[in-house]
Amino acid sequence: MAAADPSVDPGASIPIESRAGFDQIRYANCWEDAAVLCEALQPRPGMRILSIASAGDNALALAAEGAEVVAVDLSMAQLACLELRRAAIRELEHEELLAFLGVRPAADRLSTYARLAASLPPESRAFWAERLGLVAAGVIHAGRFENYFRLFRTRILPLIHTRARVEALLAARSAGEREAFYGEAWDNLRWRLLFRLFFSRFVMGRLGRDPEFFRFVRGSVAERILARARYAVTALPPAENPFLQFILRGNFAPSLPRYLEPERFRAVREGVERLTCVRGAIEDVAAAWAGGGYDGFNLSDIFEYMGPPLCREVYGRLLALARPGARIAYWNMLAPRQCPPELVARVRSVGDVASALFRRDRAFFYSAFVLEEAC
Repeated sequence: MAAADPSVDPGASIPIESRAGFDQIRYANCWEDAAVLCEALQPRPGMRILSIASAGDNALALAAEGAEVVAVDLSMAQLACLELRRAAIRELEHEELLAFLGVRPAADRLSTYARLAASLPPESRAFWAERLGLVAAGVIHAGRFENYFRLFRTRILPLIHTRARVEALLAARSAGEREAFYGEAWDNLRWRLLFRLFFSRFVMGRLGRDPEFFRFVRGSVAERILARARYAVTALPPAENPFLQFILRGNFAPSLPRYLEPERFRAVREGVERLTCVRGAIEDVAAAWAGGGYDGFNLSDIFEYMGPPLCREVYGRLLALARPGARIAYWNMLAPRQCPPELVARVRSVGDVASALFRRDRAFFYSAFVLEEAC
């Protein structure tokens, strides 16, 4: 399927909410590395950060560092994920939290949910009341993207490698040993063929992400992700990568996302009181909740869903709300995006920091991490 040309594509100026549905849980977890994000934005007391909500993991991680965070999303489903996490963090102890969310086994999550429901905002409570089966199964497993990885793990991966070999890939090894294992034991023809098929634009667009999310992507989706997957299991230690462990084992084991690490639990619990959740387009919410402006922006990968005209408009509106020195962080997965040329005089690239952080980024499917600073 040929990629659309943004210069002639009539959808280049149409917002993503008019081209894709947002009524389901697309992401039950944030698939961006909070360690990279926190080092990039350097959240601390006194800072004000605007963040894409997604499932809430990274907004919670930022708030745990002392910053005030305005978390925004187009999707009520995604905000409901964040609101339920916030209620659970307030009310449950750490091991109870892991069990309720689905990281650990639990006999009866619905009885725990009954304790939390009254503290949820009405819209989130109504959302979960219609999806108690997802709560019972553990909400970190409830997303379309997570189901896509489940299909890979249960239907595709067994055709390529045994369970023992998967565990061997995730074992602690030196960088040289990881490279040798990948080349000698993992990287066979079946792996390359089935990986390219399952992570193709066509399959991912129908089972994982919405096809509209690929509208401005050019070139082979699967080839880029395959190269990044190799990097993740050779240059970086899989034994310390919660994203890889979830994809290949079906859960965060033993590594946890930053907001669930036991040593951060107290700070995360305190941070939920500095978190504001708002539904809407990020540029509209940013203006409505601007206060005195923002010191940081966690923009996920929103720009690659936009054609250049809309990207320029949204970036400009956010930049107008940035305090001097505010950092703007976002990822490119498949469509290259950076500060629009018309705005570069008002922005300084922090490319050296971004490149160093990207080399350590455990959420391996992104092709670039961008960090810019308002002048």
